[in-house]
Amino acid sequence: MKTPLRINGRETEIEWELQNQSSSATYRFRLESHEERAASVETLSESVYSVLVGGRSVDVLVEQGPSGMAVFAGGRRFEIEVMDPRRWTGSESAAGAKGRKRLTAAMPGKVIRVLVAEGDEVEAGQGIAVVEAMKMQNEMKAPHAGRVASLKAVAGATVEAGEVLAVIE
Repeated sequence: MKTPLRINGRETEIEWELQNQSSSATYRFRLESHEERAASVETLSESVYSVLVGGRSVDVLVEQGPSGMAVFAGGRRFEIEVMDPRRWTGSESAAGAKGRKRLTAAMPGKVIRVLVAEGDEVEAGQGIAVVEAMKMQNEMKAPHAGRVASLKAVAGATVEAGEVLAVIE
């Protein structure tokens, strides 16, 4: 399957195919005109993956945003937007969701800053808390506009993957 992407503002295309689906999925892919490669992807938590490609293991953190996703891999941040409207619409993104949503820590880390207070009104994509994990500071963002119904994040606290930081309604 060919999928047009915008990575850090640059348009490109990835051709990919799911080879097998088990506890860790195997994909074959080709980015633009580069050589075809294989990747084994294992889900560690809701938005954290362990990717084995070319004999190298990389932990990958994926955050959904209002216009796409932010991917943290190998100490770098990539802003990725899927360009095919049949595969990605505003109604499918986390930012388009309504109702009560839990904002959870994607991986174990330490809460560096809390950017809102309980009861605050927030916009979709607004920063809620900053969590440091794997020597990277990741701003955890509101999945949709609403009110901070519950705030569990505390500056200086250690959090586990999947731990609720806030509830937005």
